[in-house]
Amino acid sequence: MTRAELKAEAKKQISGKLGTLFVMAIIIICINAVITLIPLIGAFATILIVPPFSLSLCMVYLALTKNEGVQISDVFKGFDKMGKAIWLEIITRFFTFLWTLLLIIPGIIKSYSYSMAFYILADNPELTASEALEKSKTMMEGHKFDLFVLNLSFLGWILLTGITFGLAGIYVIPYMNATTANFYNSIKG
Repeated sequence: MTRAELKAEAKKQISGKLGTLFVMAIIIICINAVITLIPLIGAFATILIVPPFSLSLCMVYLALTKNEGVQISDVFKGFDKMGKAIWLEIITRFFTFLWTLLLIIPGIIKSYSYSMAFYILADNPELTASEALEKSKTMMEGHKFDLFVLNLSFLGWILLTGITFGLAGIYVIPYMNATTANFYNSIKG
């Protein structure tokens, strides 16, 4: 699929569902904010809840690409695979950090290699975190630049979100996430 087709499909997929997706985002933001405020353990607790929420969002957006209904409670689906999600986040960040030690550019390239790992885990929950990361590296061979250009194509939308003090993000963030999920589906083969 072309970038235009990925984006057009994403617009259709989020149409009529922005309210649900917005409430999901508010739930994640509020829970994260409250936990962060807890002295001493807040930062550690955040490390434990962000990866399952990331996995949940991948599950939600993959469901949208399959024209399946989504519910607000789906924001907690990733907690069923909490251990895998946390481990995937840890190893992804660790390997990206190691590549970044060489120079910034190899770290950025590797972050694109690992970018589909959460989608892979959401799509194949039976995999281990290491297998999802390895499959992402394989899947992204020859597609890293495509994703980079796709991300760049949202620059205007990101600037609009900043200019509107985040208000445009109600539309832009689901639009970007749905487009990324469509990208995943188009390259998974």
